[in-house]
Amino acid sequence: MKFGLIANVKRQGADEAINFFINWSRNSGNELYVCDQLKKELDNNLNYCARSEFVDKVDILVSMGGDGTMLASARAVGSAGTPILGINLGSLGFLTQLTPQQLVTSLDAIVKGEYSLEKRMLLQAEVDGIDLVESPFALNDVVIDNGPISRVIDIRLAVNKEEIVTYKADGLIISTPTGSTAYSLAAGGPILHPKMEAMIAAPISSFSLNTRPMIFSDEDILEISVLGGEHQAQITIDGQVTLPIKDSSKITIRKADFHTQFIIFPDSSFYRVLRNTLHWGYTPSER
Repeated sequence: MKFGLIANVKRQGADEAINFFINWSRNSGNELYVCDQLKKELDNNLNYCARSEFVDKVDILVSMGGDGTMLASARAVGSAGTPILGINLGSLGFLTQLTPQQLVTSLDAIVKGEYSLEKRMLLQAEVDGIDLVESPFALNDVVIDNGPISRVIDIRLAVNKEEIVTYKADGLIISTPTGSTAYSLAAGGPILHPKMEAMIAAPISSFSLNTRPMIFSDEDILEISVLGGEHQAQITIDGQVTLPIKDSSKITIRKADFHTQFIIFPDSSFYRVLRNTLHWGYTPSER
């Protein structure tokens, strides 16, 4: 099989995990392509390629780091649907659930076909007057906020052309079920199982007590406008791509027409991750 590797070398244990992967590929006879951004850190005798080339070269993409690395990996494969294996290097790891100690056994299982694929919904964002061709898709969330200027802004939300609410808040998070355990959760949003197909709208520091997060169908089309004033707000996709937007610009968010595919194993459990990372369901005396 042909494997690809994207890794955050700044994470503790990254060097050891990467070397394990390189040695495994050589000993097992599987091909390995490494992201060219790692070339300065590794042996020159490896096969390197740009992130954009992974979709044409590999069957499986391995992502080592934290959830940010996993989000970048999902963006790299885009609509190709290349399966992604996440290896967690010391972060909360909602997306990267496996440890480096499980790497070799996981790779062996993949070669044997002993794994499953879990599809994750993405969002597609469009902004009037802004070209988002390179990064219009979000696995976690799309955030509209006040940018570098600390101020409350008015954000109008309409669904399927029907105006729902105008938030007076620091911003608005539109989240996927996968992103429900990320920024949306910190803003008071609900936790959804990542296999669900839905969208969450969660205001950030709402100025009103009568506005709460809402859940919408994956068939809905959300339209968002920042109202009034001459200051620029901003749109951020998956916490990694940020662009300024003008007041009154219309932002349209809908379900993307493709999914990201995560590799999972029979003993994988979303609820176990909740218990281990958030101490979900534990009383203070049980932690």
